[in-house]
Amino acid sequence: MENKEQVKLTASELAALWSAYINDTMSLCFVQYFKEKNKDPQIAPAIEKAYHMSTTHLQKLRELYEKEELPLPIGFGKEDVNVDAEQLYSDMFALTFVENMAKVGMVTYSAATGVSTRKDVRHYFMGGLQESAELFDLSSEIGLKTGLFVRAPFIPYPTQVDFVDKKSYLSGYSMFNKQRPLNAIEISHLYMNIQTNLMGSRIALSFAQASPTKEVQDFMLRGKDISEKHIKIFSDVMLENGIQPPISSDISITNSTVPPFSDKLMVFFMSLLSTAGVGNYAAAASASQRSDLVVNYERLSLEIGKYAKTGADLMIQNGYLEEPPGTVDKEKLVQTKKE
Repeated sequence: MENKEQVKLTASELAALWSAYINDTMSLCFVQYFKEKNKDPQIAPAIEKAYHMSTTHLQKLRELYEKEELPLPIGFGKEDVNVDAEQLYSDMFALTFVENMAKVGMVTYSAATGVSTRKDVRHYFMGGLQESAELFDLSSEIGLKTGLFVRAPFIPYPTQVDFVDKKSYLSGYSMFNKQRPLNAIEISHLYMNIQTNLMGSRIALSFAQASPTKEVQDFMLRGKDISEKHIKIFSDVMLENGIQPPISSDISITNSTVPPFSDKLMVFFMSLLSTAGVGNYAAAASASQRSDLVVNYERLSLEIGKYAKTGADLMIQNGYLEEPPGTVDKEKLVQTKKE
């Protein structure tokens, strides 16, 4: 039996732990600010749980990094959040943010568990997955009680099992075939992508409003415009099929222009949202069986990809982009030796 203390971390484990540390330092900045500004006692438990999760996760990760004698990533810290800044978000926004953070956590911790082989690392990510599920359950329950939670559309229950018997089932826009109604899987992805873009547009607007840097403001406003465009495209598809798109709840932003977060954190977070958006669209395209939906997801993914590239360039230009663990460039090493 192998001794876990003698087995080094694999590249996959290094990548997952490094990403977890960066993301938890970022999440802590947000929940520290939400915790300081929260006035609604109904929402407080979700924010407190998110705060506890981030702090305990970072403590465990630091211990693991120290045990492995690895350099600790920089991530984000006190210089990236100003808890004394004026309130920029409503308490309802904070709850929606925490709920979405829990959704992302369930996906990322599940993926990290799947690529981890060392027992202590597996258990760390399995614990994070369980905690993220609990946070999602708690924030969802609070959202339902406060009327904030926006349900997906309802459709009639099926009365029988059926099979696809015509190739036209896969067609979208056509002069010769009538466009079939959306199925439940397609509705689910449209709903989810409208919801994430609604949140993204609000976040981008708030960052543009708060950032003191014109270049960052322009980047955020471009992100807001892209999100609003995508919301309209997805909403129009649902309306054309007689389905009401999800209506935004009260996740408003105030008129404050005092930045609660650093430009570094805001640009990084928008780039992270963009990357997640590309993944969401890829999943939606693979699950959708109507060709017009697949075409939409593919072309809109390209637009988000270009936007994410702009964000990466902006981070490199300003020295914001921390490099993940990697291998040594052997050719460069040889050249250095020759010199």
